[in-house]
Amino acid sequence: MARAVEIALAGPEYGPNPRVGCVLVASDGAVIGEGFHRGAGTPHAEVEAIADAAGRGHSTEGACAYVTLEPCRHVGRTDPCTDALVEAGVARVVFAVTDPGPASGGGADVLREKGVEAVHEPTAAAEEITARFLHAVTEGRPYVILKFACTLDGRTAAADGTSFWITGDEARDHAHAERGRVDAIIVGAGTVMTDDPELSARPGGVEQGHQPLRVVVGNRNTSGKRIWRDDNAMQCWTHDPRVVLEELHAREVRTVIVEGGATVSSAFLRSGLVDEVHAYLAPVLLGAGRGVVSGLGIRTIGEALRLADVRTVSLGPDTLVTGRLQRKG
Repeated sequence: MARAVEIALAGPEYGPNPRVGCVLVASDGAVIGEGFHRGAGTPHAEVEAIADAAGRGHSTEGACAYVTLEPCRHVGRTDPCTDALVEAGVARVVFAVTDPGPASGGGADVLREKGVEAVHEPTAAAEEITARFLHAVTEGRPYVILKFACTLDGRTAAADGTSFWITGDEARDHAHAERGRVDAIIVGAGTVMTDDPELSARPGGVEQGHQPLRVVVGNRNTSGKRIWRDDNAMQCWTHDPRVVLEELHAREVRTVIVEGGATVSSAFLRSGLVDEVHAYLAPVLLGAGRGVVSGLGIRTIGEALRLADVRTVSLGPDTLVTGRLQRKG
């Protein structure tokens, strides 16, 4: 299974489908085929592994398939993986993560009905690479990352509104790479009017030419701004974060980055819809200017929003702090 996880990482992190890896092992323990999912509309990992085995001249009759995610049972952009495994004569399937999809899940039961042994053996590594997809499917909304860059005293811009650049090159390069790994970036209409951001993942942060969907939130007309340079952009004419996420979920958006400004960031935090925080901290003090968030309704330290699984990374003179937002109650 460790090898299945390793090859799954070659697939894209963005898109409606998760990263999945599959390894086919013959009865004598020899690896006869490997495959991973290359993105929506392409063959799934199991089909890739079966084709790889055939290309190597190996028979898959009686083989065991190790798959990071339970094989799908439905017809979507591709045919069911359960059918492919049965037709290939695979005798046993070991999968690490159960598929929660109402249409795609349940593949293990289908396999058992057709005489294939199906065994669920959970592994933390497989769950980690599938976590955001699982969240989106089970919660019915995208996984939300709140990202901001600020000074040590929590400012995102100086008193005169200038903000380019608070952080250095390494932090900005890292942020572009993160953009290239998600499906969409969310900003408020006010930020679009004030900063006129491109919201692109620039070369070096672009995986296989992928650019995230640019999403404007709010009721202001932002036409003519750079965000509308092509059709890879949309506006949600609302201030309600839940409505925004509902619209994106309907488009099979699995992971988003909220880049603000403070009004939008605060709205997502107040709504309890932020799952993870990426804070780029610069060794800079301003004393005045725009803050990261405001109006969260927190009255005492006991009500503070706190992060779990906190990690820090040095990026030149700056520091990236990441963590999952703890849920209360």
